[in-house]
Amino acid sequence: MVPGACEGAGEEDGRCRFRGRVALEREERVDRVTRIFASRWGILLAGAVIGGIAALLQWWGNPPNMGVCVACMERDIVGALGFHRAEPVQYLRPEIMGLVLGAFAGALFFREFRGRGGSAPAVRFVLGFFAMTGALVFLGCPWRMLLRIAGGDWNGLVGLCGIIAGIGVGTLFLRGGYTLGRSQKGPATSGLLWPVLATALLALLLVGPQLATGVPFASKQGPGSMHAPVWASLAGAALVGFLAQRSRFCTVGGIRDFLLIRDSHLLSGAAALVVAALAANLILGQFSPGFRGQPIAHSAHLWNFLGMALSGLAFVLAGGCPGRQLILAGEGDQDAGIFALGMLSGAAFAHNFGVASSPAGPGPWGPAAVLTGLAACFGIGFFMRRKA
Repeated sequence: MVPGACEGAGEEDGRCRFRGRVALEREERVDRVTRIFASRWGILLAGAVIGGIAALLQWWGNPPNMGVCVACMERDIVGALGFHRAEPVQYLRPEIMGLVLGAFAGALFFREFRGRGGSAPAVRFVLGFFAMTGALVFLGCPWRMLLRIAGGDWNGLVGLCGIIAGIGVGTLFLRGGYTLGRSQKGPATSGLLWPVLATALLALLLVGPQLATGVPFASKQGPGSMHAPVWASLAGAALVGFLAQRSRFCTVGGIRDFLLIRDSHLLSGAAALVVAALAANLILGQFSPGFRGQPIAHSAHLWNFLGMALSGLAFVLAGGCPGRQLILAGEGDQDAGIFALGMLSGAAFAHNFGVASSPAGPGPWGPAAVLTGLAACFGIGFFMRRKA
């Protein structure tokens, strides 16, 4: 309470002081919770909960080693809306809506929701496009890469090496002065794009009619036909979104910080995700080690490596992994929202133009798309450096 705020209030003085005390106590509680989540224990808790929930969602019906995969689930949503027509991967995944709305709720409650944007939006769109390209050649985002490792898919280790290489190159650009500029503060309503979009998609899933065109499409077979109950997916993802918003959980940020300044804070959260998911998979009988015959995966090691190298480079140039970008979009960050829209566009392109992989290996145009994306990201990293 501001000293003197109730002076001269007359008979309202007691009520004013009471309200001030209540507000002060609330601020102290908020500060305590914020400090907890900012601590090492907070990031470990967030990572462990994400890993545990992902394993449970798989057990309840989500595709194998895909309890939570931002890239794959955005791809399924794009298919459900008819922007690509790959029938096995079409479903309005409530996990994406839950992540955004959970982050939105956390930002509102802790008074961190702020409309902001204007930091090279077109470049961020392109980075999102190519980040999705690499992810769909590998078949998974950084979260699914870790979940694949925790499920025994050793192809995920190849992807891990690739993403470390891509992030390593990105840190060289960061050291060389790479920047997309500062975001500008805007009205709060300007940051509502993704919360409103998530609410609309959730309404379409829950109560929306199927149009004469067939939209929203839903797979009858393949990964799109496999999903946990809507309530479980939505509640689990909302909790993940809330915890990730409070702890700033980011897999790409963890590797970046360790390579740049040897800070292992965020990296410990990613490690906790793997440990928790591995433990849950062992308990639930979902651990199956090996390279061959892994679900929704392929063993073309070169393109697993290069696909995740492309994604890692694009993510670090944009400032975070796809989960972190959705969390930021839920907080009102329009730049992160534009990046996410770029990923949605990349998903549509990848399946319409034969880029996305399948268990048989990369699509016919997958290798060319990865090499093109690497060239584009190298160009962005080089030409977006701050001049002395």
